[in-house]
Amino acid sequence: MSQKNPRATAALILERVIYGGTSLSQLLVDGDDNIDPLVKDLCFGSLRWHERLTTILDQLLSKALKAKDKDIECLLRVGLYQVLYQNTPEYAAVNETVAAVKGLKKPWAVKFVNGVLRTFLRRKDELLLEADRIESARYAFPVWLIKSIKKAWPDQWQSILEESNLRAPMTLRVNLSEISRDKYLEQLAEEDIQAQPHALIGSAVILDKPSSVFELPGFNEGHVSVQDAAAQLSATLLDCLPGMRVLDACAAPGGKTGHILEHTKDLDMVAIDNSELRLLRIGENLERLGLEADIVLSDAGDTGAWSKAGFDRILLDAPCSAAGVIRRHPDIKVLRREDDIEQLHEQQMRLLNNLWAMLRPGGRLLYATCSIFPAENVAVVKEFMDNNPTAKHQPIDAEWGLTQEYGRQVLPGTDAMDGFYYAIIEK
Repeated sequence: MSQKNPRATAALILERVIYGGTSLSQLLVDGDDNIDPLVKDLCFGSLRWHERLTTILDQLLSKALKAKDKDIECLLRVGLYQVLYQNTPEYAAVNETVAAVKGLKKPWAVKFVNGVLRTFLRRKDELLLEADRIESARYAFPVWLIKSIKKAWPDQWQSILEESNLRAPMTLRVNLSEISRDKYLEQLAEEDIQAQPHALIGSAVILDKPSSVFELPGFNEGHVSVQDAAAQLSATLLDCLPGMRVLDACAAPGGKTGHILEHTKDLDMVAIDNSELRLLRIGENLERLGLEADIVLSDAGDTGAWSKAGFDRILLDAPCSAAGVIRRHPDIKVLRREDDIEQLHEQQMRLLNNLWAMLRPGGRLLYATCSIFPAENVAVVKEFMDNNPTAKHQPIDAEWGLTQEYGRQVLPGTDAMDGFYYAIIEK
């Protein structure tokens, strides 16, 4: 972004997400040290509390701003976020937000922004009380998402919403083929980086505070990667053996591909994705780890020369609503729509059926999503099992997650993990 004022920059980014439908990850690249940390915090925080901030803003504005002035509206969100969640002194939040108007080149808005924010400060208690009477504002989730989560998890819905509004921990995956976790924890301690071993996942380490990857010992040498603990389960669940031909479908950015190769040596590994740009990320990650795979530009729903020989193991980390990782991607609350779930179910079924044809007899397919919705998880596997007599469901016996009719579900925040679903299907 060209704007130098971080609040103006954040407002423009929010406008592109909220009104342009662009994902935050496209606008703020993870690991890019050139992005102002304040801009990241303002964007993530404003989107995390979007529903609540919007409800408050609706009470403050007599009428909606015109489409050409949505950047000013988004700047007001930034100002409200600073006061409510950033512990910024009220006078400083107002002054800095008003000063950011200059970065948007709309001098008429100086008095307007100042007036709206000062009105909020005068009426803060009243406005917050009124907002909290509305469930979507109280939990900072859109109505349809709350309804869907209540239906899927009637006993856990409140904890799911609350955990999804917390900042996710920075979790590392130690390359156990290069260094033990205990040894790596010692190296972190030597660098004054505080961390704890994950209680259930043997390769996972949780940092007390986020750190730049370039400050992590051994990162450039491939001794460690950033990956949530739940995502680290796939390599073990695949249960690969040396010499096997393995497919990672929908593989970008390559975290699971790398972990599978770290976990089991001498694999004939194929990683596919339908985005050329995302394929570059796979190649970069594998190069850093010193690992190799056949990286192919293809849709997992298609076939090609890469698929003719078949596979002993297939990981289908299917496209999904990502409802289990909202704490890492709060823009999901804004970008996702209720009717997306049915469309995703159809896409997941298409991919699963197509990849099943590529699985060799005696092989294993691991179906995974970062969703918490049964329509994308259990319902997909059940429909598949009902229509494929050669398919055998292999129950997962584990300490993590909740047993389902098919597969196992991790809910957001449980055991310091993202929301994830896994099911093992054997031929």
